[in-house]
Amino acid sequence: MMYWIVFALFTTAETATDLLLSWFPFYFELKIAFVIWLLSPYTKGSSVLYRKFVHPTLSNKEKEIDEYIAQAKDRSYETMMRFGKRGLNLAANAAVTAATKGQGVLSDKLRSFSMQDLTLINADDDLALHTSDTQTGESPVINRLLVPWQISAIGV
Repeated sequence: MMYWIVFALFTTAETATDLLLSWFPFYFELKIAFVIWLLSPYTKGSSVLYRKFVHPTLSNKEKEIDEYIAQAKDRSYETMMRFGKRGLNLAANAAVTAATKGQGVLSDKLRSFSMQDLTLINADDDLALHTSDTQTGESPVINRLLVPWQISAIGV
């Protein structure tokens, strides 16, 4: 674990210093040698750096770190609650808007199948039987699906 903590700190520092130091001769070779020194079980470079620098710093700043974590936890809870409320409000508004706009559209699209509508459909079918398609000579009724009540009304 000490290696990964030291290596993470090294990688963070390397990101900032690479731009400034990469033009030095043997920079990349020295960087590789440093990583091997950190990783090697014989030199225990990461243990040395962790025990000498990282652990004392973390121990001195432990209370501040704990306070910062507690504040971040509280702020994250408040932020999630605020975004959650916003999301629920947006979803509710979208549902109400869709319901109000959709109701008019649905009522225009849907038809009531009352007896009067059925008699109109039958009258249309009777007209379709008497007129034929001039190109094929067939009745247009034959070219579409017939439901059982239409078949009995036509007399097929």
